[in-house]
Amino acid sequence: MTQEDARFPKDFVFGAATAAYQCEGETRTHGKGKVAWDDYLDEKGLFSADPASDFYHRYPEDLRLCQEYGINGIRVSIAWSRIFPNGDDPVPNSEGVAFYHRLFAECRSRGVEPYVTLHHFDSPDALYREGDFLNQHAIDAFERYARFCFAEYPEVTHWFTFNEIWAVVSNMYIEGTWPRGQRYRLDLAFQAMHNMMVAHARAVLAFEELGHPGSIGVVHALSTKYPDDPAAAGDVEAARIDDVLNNQFLLEATFDGRYSEETLDCANRLAALAGGRLEFLPEDLEQLAAAAPHNDCLGINYYQSNFLKAYDGPNDCHHNSTGEKGTERHALQGIGEYVARPEIPRTDWDWMIYPQGLYDLVMRICRQWPHYKELYVTENGMASKDRLEEGAVHDEERIHYIREHLRWALKAIAEGAHLRGYFVWSLMDVFSWNNGYNKRYGLFYVDFDTQERIPKDSARWYAKVAQERFLDT
Repeated sequence: MTQEDARFPKDFVFGAATAAYQCEGETRTHGKGKVAWDDYLDEKGLFSADPASDFYHRYPEDLRLCQEYGINGIRVSIAWSRIFPNGDDPVPNSEGVAFYHRLFAECRSRGVEPYVTLHHFDSPDALYREGDFLNQHAIDAFERYARFCFAEYPEVTHWFTFNEIWAVVSNMYIEGTWPRGQRYRLDLAFQAMHNMMVAHARAVLAFEELGHPGSIGVVHALSTKYPDDPAAAGDVEAARIDDVLNNQFLLEATFDGRYSEETLDCANRLAALAGGRLEFLPEDLEQLAAAAPHNDCLGINYYQSNFLKAYDGPNDCHHNSTGEKGTERHALQGIGEYVARPEIPRTDWDWMIYPQGLYDLVMRICRQWPHYKELYVTENGMASKDRLEEGAVHDEERIHYIREHLRWALKAIAEGAHLRGYFVWSLMDVFSWNNGYNKRYGLFYVDFDTQERIPKDSARWYAKVAQERFLDT
């Protein structure tokens, strides 16, 4: 990489990301309605998302840290049930509405641009109990909620509809690790992905209809798929099918507004193998097609890639939620098996650290959908069991992880990719769903007993890169 290639564009966003349920706390106060996670965590005797990082009260401090450390963009999400406690209430919760006005005003006062997501894994419990996005009611309610937010918050000019549709359906219907989750129901996974993309399309069309300024898009969790042996036909096919499931189905819905014959054949076959069938209504497909040209940007959440080999056995998945390295298994009937390659490092949670996969993913989008407009890396980061030692956190591995992903991002930019920004997951340490609190991603260490914020070495390093707009590789 030359000196010039190591420089970021002048308008490149150096951001950090959060999510409402993972950082706000106050999950059942101030008029907020329940989400499915509340009862689920209680019933399992697992963790509590209260107070998490207490962002509900401490957002001024966190935004001050953004300003001090050169972070000029922050991803936040609006908690749907803080606005409409049951998802479709006739009157919004005024306390929740006012909270986000205060939050966005603080962002502006600190020179930190808010990038706002409407749904980040937290459907209101009342809708969740009705089947969540397998039920038409949730799609209708989401459109109404989106319309309300667009009109209520003109101070927001960057919107995303959903965060990680793939993560939602894979955890609910394939691995079964989320509330009331089911296992190996690929029919429900495809149907829910489609329905959530229809809800996205309706929100995009509402945004255009109402004439709101700014941009709107969706955030997808994407992973590049490689055959373990490129010369083995079975491995190549396993990588292709897993790509349809994780990537291509959603990307076609986003950029093309339709599904290719190859994708439909694969989706219908896997649905039938799971004992179900898919139903894509003509009017829903029309809305996908109408919305596709109006997607202003795509957010890419990238953490890992996967190598696959052919697999003929039964479904066998085990999610490593404890950080006990080497316990993850992922083998799906009709698709393939993930391979842990010894030459590629992994985190304690068995996520493969493969920065080139981000570059390959971005360039694939540029080639396959050249009509795309803008891309952001909306999440990328490394989980670690960080320890505070004499008032400091020395996280050199995280610095290396971020540096290498930024290096490959710069290579994509140099080759013409319209990549406009990068958001570290996460700004500060947050609650991590069924992983609890030992899985830390933050640039700022949070003492969850005192809520003190302590800059990690990675925060200081990231600040230097943001200030100089130069990556010292």
